[in-house]
Amino acid sequence: MSLPPVEIPSGAMRFNSDSYKLEYYDGSQWLQVSTFSPNIGIATAGSSASLGAGPRGLWGGGRTDASVKTNTIDYVNISSTGNAVDFGDLTLARRRMQACSSSTRGVWGGGYDPDLSTMDFVTISSTGNAASFGNLTIARRTAGSLSSSTRGIWSGGSVGPLVQNVIDYVTIATAASAVDFGDLTVARDGPNGFSSPTRGIFAGGISNPSPLTDSNIIDYITISTLGNATDFGDLTVTSRNCTACSNPIRGVWGGGYTPTAVNTIQYITIATLGNAVKFGDLTRAGGPMQACASSTRGLWAGGYLAPNTTNIIDYVTIMTQGNAVDFGDLTVIRHAGGACSNAHGGL
Repeated sequence: MSLPPVEIPSGAMRFNSDSYKLEYYDGSQWLQVSTFSPNIGIATAGSSASLGAGPRGLWGGGRTDASVKTNTIDYVNISSTGNAVDFGDLTLARRRMQACSSSTRGVWGGGYDPDLSTMDFVTISSTGNAASFGNLTIARRTAGSLSSSTRGIWSGGSVGPLVQNVIDYVTIATAASAVDFGDLTVARDGPNGFSSPTRGIFAGGISNPSPLTDSNIIDYITISTLGNATDFGDLTVTSRNCTACSNPIRGVWGGGYTPTAVNTIQYITIATLGNAVKFGDLTRAGGPMQACASSTRGLWAGGYLAPNTTNIIDYVTIMTQGNAVDFGDLTVIRHAGGACSNAHGGL
């Protein structure tokens, strides 16, 4: 008599003795677990004056106060602490754009004043001004972004008062305009994202600007394919202007409005499905901040809590839970810019 079939739980792990690879079950298929060891050297601990090789985080653009946009790009060594250092300038000053990156190149896309399709890029390991990359499929502000080692992806955002569900992608190594990827499950403005090497996550945002309606939806995509997003679960609360980063295993969102300003950090395990869980708190409330990560640390910088814009940088250790700790300061106060790194969870 044969035994009844055994249901495999989503997130189960196994060692494949044929391929000699570790695999996990995503609910429908076994997928290979990717290792994370970018060739970025050894970081030098200490202040910003000793920034050297290692995981590097970049922040670009944003708004410095009620009327001034900036084109400034800052960088830090994520493995150390200290104040940011000037990297160069974007091709134009703008706010409400997002960035994605490979281990070598960072790309900013979209923005506002007016709505823009502009993309520009830098080589992360160097310093200098950005160069033109191409254009998104539509001009828009506040699109969410994420990336793998090869692809950069933007989703949602808004064009004037019209909230979008469009997902675009580019091949980061090739400067060219974006191509349609698919659609979010629900159109929304500001669906902040992060990724593992295989799966991309977008969550939160504004699903309707009038009357203002915040979202708690978490969507996911498989980065290497094309197609529409699928429901993953829900944030702990409806949220807008929260910002996100990840290592290959865990993704975290911090800050935002629910609708009041919060300093909450929440997280998910990217390979599974389900709702977000409380992680801890940032050192300050508000948003939109700008977040980036290495395989161990997540950093949030800048942000706005009426009437003040800040230059504070916080960090957490992603695989633990707890409150954020002060890292240093940006070169200028700002919010609503875009951040990326050469060591995030999608690589």
